[in-house]
Amino acid sequence: MTVPAYPALKGGLEYQIPVDYSKLNEAELEEKAGFYYHLALKNETLNDDMTAALNLYHMLAHKNPANIEYKIKLGILYDIIGKDRYAKGCFFDAIGVDKSKPEPFFRLGEFYYKREMYKRALKMYRIAYRKGYTRHYDTLYKMGDTCLKLGDTKSALKYLHFAAEISPNEQLSDKIIRAENADKLNNEYYSDTRIRLQDKDIE
Repeated sequence: MTVPAYPALKGGLEYQIPVDYSKLNEAELEEKAGFYYHLALKNETLNDDMTAALNLYHMLAHKNPANIEYKIKLGILYDIIGKDRYAKGCFFDAIGVDKSKPEPFFRLGEFYYKREMYKRALKMYRIAYRKGYTRHYDTLYKMGDTCLKLGDTKSALKYLHFAAEISPNEQLSDKIIRAENADKLNNEYYSDTRIRLQDKDIE
């Protein structure tokens, strides 16, 4: 199958081929793009399936720039192959089109989380939460996990329990137990610190 592209990605090199987008059928392109997208997610390498998915979603994004799903999927694909600037750019482009949708913010959270930029990740997850992902398991779990990594055990437990209401599972139960243990240690530490400060004041 020959797919015109903007910009095409192959073997780490970029090149551009002019495309008359007005002659392309969006529904047919979207079906093909979805097919290659799922194959690309399985392999997670820059192979023919990944290249085809990138090419097709670029065409779709240019044909219908108001559809944020195309930009989000491009961002996800670029993230997989380590094109950080393109990935982040696609997510921000999606936000620029429609700031009311939670998914682009969630995806930016995932982008930062993957790179261990936890404060930025948590900020994006919280925005996604406020914009409608209040019952979105992955958002709640990641908010809890990120709060735990940042030492905020009380917030971690709150979000992890919210996640457990939606989809209880063994991995989540283990995470909650670790958060409870960490919260107990935090409480003991601050309790001991207060006692030492009070003793110092008496002296």
